[in-house]
Amino acid sequence: MAPSLEDATAASLAAPARAAPNLVAPEPEHCPGPESEQAGKSDACAGCPNQSICASAPKGPDPDIPLITARLSQIKHKILVLSGKGGVGKSTFSALLAHAFASNPDSTVGIMDTDICGPSIPKMMGVEDETIHVSNAGWSPVWVTDNLGAMSIQFMLPNRDDAVIWRGPKKNGLIKQFLKDVEWGELDYLIVDTPPGTSDEHLSVNSFLKESGVDGAVVVTTPQEVSLLDVRKEIDFCRKAGIRILGLVENMSGFVCPNCTHESQIFRATTGGGRRLARKMGIPFLGSVPLDPRVGMACDYGESFVDNFPDSPASKAIKAVVRAVSKQVGEDPNHVLLEEIVV
Repeated sequence: MAPSLEDATAASLAAPARAAPNLVAPEPEHCPGPESEQAGKSDACAGCPNQSICASAPKGPDPDIPLITARLSQIKHKILVLSGKGGVGKSTFSALLAHAFASNPDSTVGIMDTDICGPSIPKMMGVEDETIHVSNAGWSPVWVTDNLGAMSIQFMLPNRDDAVIWRGPKKNGLIKQFLKDVEWGELDYLIVDTPPGTSDEHLSVNSFLKESGVDGAVVVTTPQEVSLLDVRKEIDFCRKAGIRILGLVENMSGFVCPNCTHESQIFRATTGGGRRLARKMGIPFLGSVPLDPRVGMACDYGESFVDNFPDSPASKAIKAVVRAVSKQVGEDPNHVLLEEIVV
């Protein structure tokens, strides 16, 4: 039986700051969440039978944090993928990263889509029509291949074109359920694709994963200053939130002709691009990935670009980034990918 989106409205799925109070009536439509800091105080609470209960509920540590820590204890590395601005190819890069790690059959990889309002990972993985199955062990990820699993709100939507119009507490609740109830099993890598910017989702993921340990974040940008401007804010967010920055990736650094593989510059780095920014901000530069039209085609068809076009300059660049990321998390970069594709 697949879980329902209505499950995410339950009190147990709200923000992590408080323990769930015992309600005397169903939550109203615009409820901020009975566990949120605004419970019983927001305008939406006026006239609600639960208002006094929510307002007086005691604060305390989230009882689900130990459950999340136990659930994720068999995951070796947890990597966040962040971007300051939308449209830089962050989700595409997350999918490429997951496929590249999973190209080694000895590695087991998961990718979790925390972009609640704009999920795209299922499409890129070729599993958008799948649903989540629930067993006594928990929610089962949708397995793309034998060693690559995915989890997204997309699997819970009755129609793939349905909009998800949720306030922060409901988003936070579903992210918590992804972490607490999904039975990933033993994973070498869990890639967490996040929305652009610094929103509730980022705060929730960081809060929920703090005890279980996050290796760090890969920040994605494009060469233009308009993207770098927001990336500086993202880096500042990571530092304030205590998230280790594994490094910066410059996406769409050039254009690769699929016929002759010649690379041209289309988004020129007017202020030095990602490499200069990384040096200035004191963070590792993981590499530049050129734009290859076949990346979009592979994502549309839910296929692995790295496996299908191994000789593309973009594939080689992605593999170099994978090695750099693996080195940052303490793995031998020469044993992450298959032997025949290791330089």
